[in-house]
Amino acid sequence: MKYRLSILLLFFILQLQAQQQEAKPNIVYIYADDLGYGELGCYGQQKIRTPHLDQMAAEGMRFTQHYAGAPVCAPSRSMLMTGKHSGHTYIRGNHELGGFPDSAERGQLPLRNEEITIAELVKQKGYHTALMGKWGMGMNATEGSPNQQGFDYYYGYLDQKQAHNYYPTHLWENEKWDSLHQPFINVHKKLDPATATDADFEYYKGKVYAPTKMTEKALAFLDANKNDPFFLYLPYTIPHVSLQVPEEWIKQYIGMFDEKPYYGQQGYASTRYPLSTYAAMITFLDAQVGIIMDKIKALGLDDNTIIMFSSDNGATFAGGVDAKFFNSVAGLRGLKMDLYEGGIREPFIVRWPGKVKPGTVSDHISAQYDVFATVAELTGQKIKKTDGISFLPELFGKKQKIHEFLYFEYPEKGGQVAIRMGKWKAVKTNLRKIPAAPWELYDLETDRSESIDVAASHPQIIEKINVILKREHQTPAADVPAWRFVDDVIRQMK
Repeated sequence: MKYRLSILLLFFILQLQAQQQEAKPNIVYIYADDLGYGELGCYGQQKIRTPHLDQMAAEGMRFTQHYAGAPVCAPSRSMLMTGKHSGHTYIRGNHELGGFPDSAERGQLPLRNEEITIAELVKQKGYHTALMGKWGMGMNATEGSPNQQGFDYYYGYLDQKQAHNYYPTHLWENEKWDSLHQPFINVHKKLDPATATDADFEYYKGKVYAPTKMTEKALAFLDANKNDPFFLYLPYTIPHVSLQVPEEWIKQYIGMFDEKPYYGQQGYASTRYPLSTYAAMITFLDAQVGIIMDKIKALGLDDNTIIMFSSDNGATFAGGVDAKFFNSVAGLRGLKMDLYEGGIREPFIVRWPGKVKPGTVSDHISAQYDVFATVAELTGQKIKKTDGISFLPELFGKKQKIHEFLYFEYPEKGGQVAIRMGKWKAVKTNLRKIPAAPWELYDLETDRSESIDVAASHPQIIEKINVILKREHQTPAADVPAWRFVDDVIRQMK
């Protein structure tokens, strides 16, 4: 009898432990850099191979109307991490503090201490947290350092200018310089097309490829934390230029495209095979996603791990990238630095075996600042202030609350604002020069390429848009005058 009771007690304890573990799912968020909406096979790409991400979509949910918070790096990352839209987020643009050489490495404006990040949120529930990739919100020894923003461990680039080079002299590991024992490369040095030799192109190549190191560190973190709940944030730098990737990946594409050498005329590293190199970078990124998914399966964590994949903004126009050739934004208007759809609509894939139905496609209108609220619901935490809405019900096939609107403001490229409200998308541009510039209005149900401005026909919609703009914009707390351009816009509206 005692033996039977002991067995029952042991069974009960094991079941309780399993339920507790189930209540704390592992969370992996993989972030591409400058990946366009149409650059994955599962989003219609025809020239670039992405088998692992296509598999991830087949085994999970693919979103068709998911947005980055901004059309460039730093503010998108700020909004992802803090759950605030661009009218409220602390970081609203790429405010650089240093230069490109190692001696001038200063990073970008640091995220302030008062902000609460996803990493800080989940640590309250006992999660182990790690970041491998590009941070872009403060250097070591500042309040913006990842170690000061909830990450137990970080490895990668802190300064996005350093991230222009995939073969850097160093990366950062928990506030310390990790030497990669390779020389400094000035990736913005142009070549003369009339005299460039093979040796000149070799200058931009190194031995230690930074994204490979990021994956190695991620695998080590997974091994070390397989028995505890974890949050792993992987903001890879691919496919942001410079066009650099190990030669064996480029060889997979050489001969497939009619291409000419790129000599650095649009900035960033020169390369003999710009089209092949760009395609190879995305295929390399896809392979890293496959490595991470395989590791999680091998550790027996698959059923208790949610994996998300997206990108910080749309495809670039610089560095030898040919977005038109690859149909990188799938016919959407605009690229990186634009608040038109091509600059901010992003691929978003979520995989969680047994929880998210395989092969599903969601048209739910969502933004990356929803991830904070989603993680909070996932971990059973109540949050007081966020602009996001949890999309967990959508993942589980339940009734989903929808956004009244999505709000965007962006101080660069002339100053822009945009608001998505249901099928309507309103955009203002060139606001630094013309604060009273009129709204453009597009019906995205019938005009996804934003080619027919119907603002004149819908004054009632414009009135609602104006109300949202006035309500949602807060004067930036950061002392960056250029970020306050919307203050002038609102003054013109009174």
